[in-house]
Amino acid sequence: MTEIKAKKLFFNLEIPSGWEVKHFEEIADIDKESLKGNTQKDYEFDYVSLSDVDSEDFKIETTRVLFGNAPSRARRIVKQGDILMSTVRPNLQAFSLIRNEVKDLIASTGFAVITAKNCSNEFLFQYLFSSGIERQFYQLLVGSNYPAINSSDVRKLKIPLPPLPEQRAIAQVLGKMDEAIQTTERLISQKELRKKWLMQNLLTGKMRLKGFEREWREYKLSDLFDRVTRKNIEGNTTVVTISAQRGFVRQTDFFNKNIASEITDNYFLVEKGEFCYNKSYSNGYPWGATKRLKDFDKAVVTTLYICFGIKESGEADPEFFEQFFEANQLDKGLTKIAHEGGRAHGLLNVTPSDFFSLKIKIPDFEEQTAIARVLQTADQEISLLKAKADKLREQKKGMMQVLLTGRVRVKLNEP
Repeated sequence: MTEIKAKKLFFNLEIPSGWEVKHFEEIADIDKESLKGNTQKDYEFDYVSLSDVDSEDFKIETTRVLFGNAPSRARRIVKQGDILMSTVRPNLQAFSLIRNEVKDLIASTGFAVITAKNCSNEFLFQYLFSSGIERQFYQLLVGSNYPAINSSDVRKLKIPLPPLPEQRAIAQVLGKMDEAIQTTERLISQKELRKKWLMQNLLTGKMRLKGFEREWREYKLSDLFDRVTRKNIEGNTTVVTISAQRGFVRQTDFFNKNIASEITDNYFLVEKGEFCYNKSYSNGYPWGATKRLKDFDKAVVTTLYICFGIKESGEADPEFFEQFFEANQLDKGLTKIAHEGGRAHGLLNVTPSDFFSLKIKIPDFEEQTAIARVLQTADQEISLLKAKADKLREQKKGMMQVLLTGRVRVKLNEP
């Protein structure tokens, strides 16, 4: 009789011959070492909290602290080769592999410290970003009041494990994708710094473009813009909010629901190309944000916003002012007109009359247009790199789906 071997399945997916489904506890130590409560108070170490791991580039930041002053969660001992895996909201993928030599590195108990012993730590690290592990996180978290798992849960996580040479080969392929993504991200950071430098110099007149020598003139905003107060009598349903980071965003996308009242006749209706000032402050925008409507022909906004459009005098280039406002060039004036006590509920107390009385110094229309073109070119370069990074991430995701399940095999180098 011929022996029929049972198929090995992982989440109903057949895995190749020679692969094994293992629990994490079979291939790694979980939280192998921890500081004890009686540790000397003057013991100094580098501390890693949950917020110190960047899920985009896997880098970590540390804070040098004494044990006597450290948070009570500072307990997990971390060594070179260990994997830090956040057990609080693990779906956010705040994971990091400690590739460099470290000394006196301590992590929060909000991490599981995974020390590979019978597998490649690089392979195990890549697996933490797979759909297979995401599915297991979901099963553990569904119905839970607090989005966290514990060390026992980590030990019971499953992984389809190929032989060690194949583990290393797969990790190498996926690692090269990580390197390409990180190289692109570094280029994006460099381009963004250059754009910031250009804005700081071109929008203030510290640096002039070749061929422009006329003196800049001072204007009130009311000289260049008319306030927009048209009401939504046509019943437009594109209700948006202004995000400092994203611009005009549908409320249903931003809040996952529509927070406006059902009747929006008294809301303002803004048209494409017009601007709105949101008096709410946020990270990077301490005095609110002014955005230009570009993605919708018309949009409905709260009357808390100060909305305005360019006068027909021809002295203001909308593309220039989109960059001007994005560079927070109004902040200096806003600090003077935002009244005392005006930060209640995160909303600055800026009246429309004060806003339009703000004075700014700008070049003539031709120089505005030339500056806008330079800055738009910088934006295009950044957008192309971001699109490239997104494409690389999608490519890596596709590779993970086939390589980490054995659907596609990596050719091993022959000895």
